[in-house]
Amino acid sequence: MRIGIVGTGPAALMAGSQYLLRGFDVSFYDHKKAAGRKFLVAGHGGFNLSNNEKIESFIAKYSHDQIKKCVQKFDSQDLVKWLKIIGIETYEGSTGKIFPQKGIKPIEVLTAWLKWLSARGAQFHFESKLIDFNQNQICIQSKVEKVWLNFDGIVLALGGGSWSKTGSDGCWTDLFKAKNIELVPFDASNAGMNINFKVSPKEIAGEVLKNISVRHGNQCKLGEMTLTEYGLEGTAIYHLNAHFRSHADVPLKIDFKPQFDYEKVLEHLKTGKNPTVGLKSLKLSKAAIWLLKSALSKEDFLDLEKLAFQVKNFELQVDSLRPIDEAISTAGGVSWKALNEDFSLKNFPSVKVCGEMLDWDAPTGGYLLQACFASGFWVGNRAD
Repeated sequence: MRIGIVGTGPAALMAGSQYLLRGFDVSFYDHKKAAGRKFLVAGHGGFNLSNNEKIESFIAKYSHDQIKKCVQKFDSQDLVKWLKIIGIETYEGSTGKIFPQKGIKPIEVLTAWLKWLSARGAQFHFESKLIDFNQNQICIQSKVEKVWLNFDGIVLALGGGSWSKTGSDGCWTDLFKAKNIELVPFDASNAGMNINFKVSPKEIAGEVLKNISVRHGNQCKLGEMTLTEYGLEGTAIYHLNAHFRSHADVPLKIDFKPQFDYEKVLEHLKTGKNPTVGLKSLKLSKAAIWLLKSALSKEDFLDLEKLAFQVKNFELQVDSLRPIDEAISTAGGVSWKALNEDFSLKNFPSVKVCGEMLDWDAPTGGYLLQACFASGFWVGNRAD
């Protein structure tokens, strides 16, 4: 039996791997010149593949039950075993995050995987764009021709809507709409937040606020964030995206010194010859001090009790999230109502979808890639 897979990201490659192990012939198609473009970009700044968190708390990070089932079926330890099969050793960082062994670059992981697939007969066709599909055919536009190709099963792993330069441009949604396949509109996820500062932060942009606590409504995250000219970036900010999308009027609250209570903060401020020296004694970052100075009146900044309160309860009103194309991921995609249990389309039961095309959301920290791997494993192992 022949399987046609459109896409070469982690979900697509995992689905294809499972089909090969089950004895199917597999052909991959991608409209870019090379495989896994977004997979490689995700490796910039540290290739966090997954997380060794306990499964109960791990799956709690996901927005939908269906994707939770996938991750339970193929968890982080399954991923570690799989990577070892294709020749990639991993290690666990101090916070439980799982990375390739030190010195192994993202391109080496991808190359090892592609080599494993090719050695087992997988065929790859690049600069081949999906134009249309039906129950057992895909229409591919290459440099030289447009052709309909027949398959016993089809997997679409076309990505979400973020980082369009990598090929994840969301253009497939027009085709799905034309076929009356229910979609949930894309929203930016794991994106920076736009803030209308009273004073432009241009002079301090790029400074990092570490060891802080950020709260939005009933959601709270310890971590760090970066002050930018337009607002805030960083893991602590990304964690709060989902809550912001449904509670945009709620202010962001920052505790610049979560290790100290109000009394201890006030005590430190009183030891300084002036408020700025007192803030420095708390080891607040330049960005934190700038935020306090720019937001408070001179009178409030000099009032140590009010200043201590602001150190623990600083508020900012978020205007919006950064544009989808700047986001690390997107929420939204193919509605679960349009899918069967095996992630095949109800309108086209021989066509399955996986990865970021599906409507799910999760924070950074290994959860995004793990769900892509797991959804590919899910579709590649369901009955055909």
